[in-house]
Amino acid sequence: MPSTKDLSDPKEYQKIFHWAETQKDGTIPSFNKRKNDPYKYQEGFGNHFVSEAIPGTIPQGQNNPRQVRFGLYAEQLTASAFVAPRHANKKAWLYRVRPAVAHQGFTDLPDNPHLESNFLPINPKIHVSPTQLAWRPIDIPTDEEVDFIAGLRTFAGSGDPTLREGIATHVYVANKSMKQKAFVNSDGEFLIIPQQGALDIQTEFGPLFVQPGEIVVIQRGIRFRVELPDGPSRGYILEIWGSHFELPELGPLGANGLANARDFLTPTAQYEVRKEPWEIVYKLGGKFFKSTQNHSPFDVVAWHGNYVPYKYDLTKFVNVGSISVDHIDPSIFCVLTAKSRDQNAPLADFLIFSPRWDVASHTYRPPYYHRNAASELMGLIYGEYAGRSDDFQPGSISFECGMVPHGVAYEQFKAASEQPPPVMRISEASIAFMFESSRPFTITDFAWNSDKRHEHEPKMWDNLVDNFSKHAKEVEEILSKVKLNGA
Repeated sequence: MPSTKDLSDPKEYQKIFHWAETQKDGTIPSFNKRKNDPYKYQEGFGNHFVSEAIPGTIPQGQNNPRQVRFGLYAEQLTASAFVAPRHANKKAWLYRVRPAVAHQGFTDLPDNPHLESNFLPINPKIHVSPTQLAWRPIDIPTDEEVDFIAGLRTFAGSGDPTLREGIATHVYVANKSMKQKAFVNSDGEFLIIPQQGALDIQTEFGPLFVQPGEIVVIQRGIRFRVELPDGPSRGYILEIWGSHFELPELGPLGANGLANARDFLTPTAQYEVRKEPWEIVYKLGGKFFKSTQNHSPFDVVAWHGNYVPYKYDLTKFVNVGSISVDHIDPSIFCVLTAKSRDQNAPLADFLIFSPRWDVASHTYRPPYYHRNAASELMGLIYGEYAGRSDDFQPGSISFECGMVPHGVAYEQFKAASEQPPPVMRISEASIAFMFESSRPFTITDFAWNSDKRHEHEPKMWDNLVDNFSKHAKEVEEILSKVKLNGA
């Protein structure tokens, strides 16, 4: 277990079994963020938060007074229908130096040829295939400067953002920080998963420092800027349209477990007043537009509301599982979910496979052979993941479409079947994840034609031998007795 002083090195967090180790069994004051995180946060998920960079800024008893203190402007960000029920109503009030409406108009930007938003089969730039596909890590460019926006690469998805229901999966590669530039996703929500290099993200609500092993969600319509404090960065993105990420229901688990609400961190107000040219890039319908303005978009002095970006440290996830026999469905690994219009199937689930105990007895422990309704796109943040080939390195992607059979090779099946496995800790120093959806995915031109693409070799299952026929004589004897007894 790392010593307290070592926790300033972000790599140490990849070695711990769970965040609880950082608390030293109560012998030191507890802390809720990593030691190298420079920012202050509020705790909770879905709360109505309040934050002031200057105390006494937010008007009390009303939201939009005739005059806001310090000459600030009140601006509401509404993310749900006005008549949405209270529990589903999402909004925030921002008190800022200049409102977002103060800009110089919109102009078109060139399309990002590696970005896709229309996954309908009528789009000639997408592909349908039942083949189990995989991709080695996408290279971070070295011959040109690429920021977070230019570095977006779409792999697969379903639907279309203009229909207000769908999903897209991306990788980002970047070697340049965004300077005097902000980004707005007008299509949907981004769940961002750094895999290499931390992200220093400035939002209108304040800054967030996000490292490999953490995730961040930035909702539709919120402006943000991405800087790269560690240099070149790569990671994954799950984008959803027409829905919001929320915590899964716990059902029989009760009040606690999986991702606990108190472990989510939201920013605190931190404003900047910079009178200089800024570019705001909008993604709308998968296309890029820009507006320009002569002031910083991050001039929010205070805010309150429940529509606010947040981050979460995956080492805090409380794993649950079988303590007797058999597997429990992978929904026990769900960190965040997003509803679809089908009340019985999610638009998207974000699942993780992190360090945990495996104790089930009289049980075949590897993933059993299965076919299921969900589309599955898997990635690896750090470490190794059993059940995948050596090509599955951090930054890689693996994909299975719905109802396509998958499972481990015969050697793993044989080893797990012949010897009772010990009680053991698995996935140590490793976090893998899965994007799962009830929607069928189609594959983009970028992913389909990538030189990083390879296919799962079907020959890995050739030696799944017919063991049943070896018992032919025994089976015949049993059936003969059944026939005689029934005669």
